Amino acid sequence: MLTKYDQGLDKCQANFQPLTPLHFLKRAADVFPERAAVIYQDRRYTWRQYAQRCEALARALIAAGIERGDTVSILAPNVPEMLEAHFGVPLSGAVLNSINIRLDAPAIAFILQHSETRLLLVDTQFAAVAREAVRQSGREIQVVDIIDPSSGCDERLGAIDYDAFLETAAPDTALRYPADEWDAIALNYTSGTTGNPKGVVYHHRGAYLNALGQSINAEMPGSNPVYLWTLPLFHCNGWCFAWAMAAMGGTSICLRKVMAGDIYAAIEAHGVTHFGCAPTVLDFLVDGTPASWVKPARPIRIMCAGASPPTAVLRKVSALGFSLLHVYGMTEMHGVNTLCQLQPEWREEGEDGFFAHLSRQGVRSVVMEDMVVVDPSFAPVPRDGHTMGEVMFRGNLAMKGYLKNPEATAEAFAGGWYHSGDLAVVHGDGYIEIKDRAKDIIISGGENISSLEVEEVLYTHPAIQTAAVVAVPDAKWGEVPCALLELKPQFAGALSAEEVIRYCRERLPGFKTPRHIVFETLPRTATGKLQKFVLRKLAAAAVSSRT
Repeated sequence: MLTKYDQGLDKCQANFQPLTPLHFLKRAADVFPERAAVIYQDRRYTWRQYAQRCEALARALIAAGIERGDTVSILAPNVPEMLEAHFGVPLSGAVLNSINIRLDAPAIAFILQHSETRLLLVDTQFAAVAREAVRQSGREIQVVDIIDPSSGCDERLGAIDYDAFLETAAPDTALRYPADEWDAIALNYTSGTTGNPKGVVYHHRGAYLNALGQSINAEMPGSNPVYLWTLPLFHCNGWCFAWAMAAMGGTSICLRKVMAGDIYAAIEAHGVTHFGCAPTVLDFLVDGTPASWVKPARPIRIMCAGASPPTAVLRKVSALGFSLLHVYGMTEMHGVNTLCQLQPEWREEGEDGFFAHLSRQGVRSVVMEDMVVVDPSFAPVPRDGHTMGEVMFRGNLAMKGYLKNPEATAEAFAGGWYHSGDLAVVHGDGYIEIKDRAKDIIISGGENISSLEVEEVLYTHPAIQTAAVVAVPDAKWGEVPCALLELKPQFAGALSAEEVIRYCRERLPGFKTPRHIVFETLPRTATGKLQKFVLRKLAAAAVSSRT
C-alpha cells in the first residue's frame, strides 16, 4: 500500500547507493593516506599505496579480459597480495575465491572447475599442487605468480609475476563497483567433510554489514587498531576483517605462518591490539609464552571461534594479558553472527562464574537480525540452560546460497530460516551455549549426551592435548560415549584408560562418562577440523577389536 511517504520520494543516485565494503578503501586512502595499512616483514604500504595497488590489480584483471561475474581464485597464505585481492578482484567486477592452502590437488581441481575460475593468483610455495590442480580441472586458466622470498620455493607456474601483472593496468580504466548490493563479492567453499565442498556465495550487502559489525564486536572504533593476521584469509574472507580494517583505517600485520614466537614478536614490534583465531592458537599462546613476556598495560583483544575453549585455557590466556571475546558463526553467514557480549555483573560471580559465562557463544551481533533456538516442532526452547534445540538465523548476513546447488540452498533456508545444524541451550539471560552438532549427539539408553560437554571435562586434564567424544554401538544401551585422545608429548604413555574414566566419573554423571578410551592420533580436515564421522568409524573399529 502506497502512503504519502512513497509519493514523489523515489530512489535516485543522490539518496541511494548499493552497500559495498569497496568504498571503505577509498575513504581510508583519503582520510589516512600516510597511515600504515599493511606491514609484512620489510614491506610496508600506507593506505594511499595500498589503495593504488588494489586498484592496479583491478585494472590489470580488466586488461586481462576479466568480466563482471567471472571468478578469480587465489591460493596464498596471509601475505599482502591476499589482502589486496579482497579489494582488487571485486573492483574488477569479478568474484574472489580464496582457496584453502591446505587442500590437495584433487580438491583444488574440483573448486577451480566448479567455480569456473578464469584467472588464478598463486604463491610459489603452492606452485606444484596448483599445477596439478589446474591440469586435473581441465580448464584453461591464466596464472599469476606471487613471489615471496620467504616461501623458500622458486617454482613458477604462471607466465607473469604479480608485480609485473600490476604494471599491465591501464590507469584510465574505470573500476567496476557493484550495480546491485546483492551482487556476489566472494565465493567460499566449505570443508566438504561429507562429500564435495559446497560453494558459499557472499554478497556486497552482507560483506559491508559484517565488516562494520566485526569492527563493533572487536571494539575497534576510535582505537587505531593494529590487527595481526593469525586467522586465515581463506576462511570466510578472514571473517570480513580484510574489509573491516579499511573501514577503521587500521593496520594489518601479515603472518606467513602462525607460530607462537612470531605472534609474540609481532606484538612487541608493532603494538598489536587485535587478532582472531581458533582455540588451538590459544594453546600456542600459553605453551609458547616467552620468558621475557610482560603483561601489556592494555589487554590485547582476541576474537576466538570454534569449539568452546576450555575454561582452564581461558584463565591462562587472561592472566597473560589477553582479553578474549568468544564468537560463533559459519561460512554460510559471512563468518560471525553471535558474540559473548561481556556483562559487568559476571565478575560478581567469582572467577569460575565469570569464565563459565565467557565460554558461551552468546547473543546475536548488532548486524544479525534474528536468531532462534527451536525444538523439532519449531517451538522456541525454554531458557533453562538444559533443553537443547537447533540454532537458526535469519537476516542480511545470510549467503546468497550455494553455487550451482539449488537443492542444498533450499534445504539450508527451509521455512525462511538458515538451519545451522548446531544444537544449543538457552540460558536465563538469553545467551546460547552450543552443545553439539545435531548429527553428533549421543543417545544412550534414551538419554541425550552432549559430546562437547564430555570433551570440556576431558580438556581439564593436564595430560590431554586433544579430545573427541563420539558414539559407539552398545548391546545394552544402544550407544555409549567413546573418548579418542591425543596426549601432550610429555605425557605419552603415562595415562591409562582406567585413569581417564575415573577422572570423568568424578566430574560427570555415570551415563555421560566415556565407557571406552582410545589413544590415537586424530584425523583432521585440511582446515584442521576433527571429522566426527571418521572418528566414529575409528572408534567403532577400535572397540570392536577389543571385544
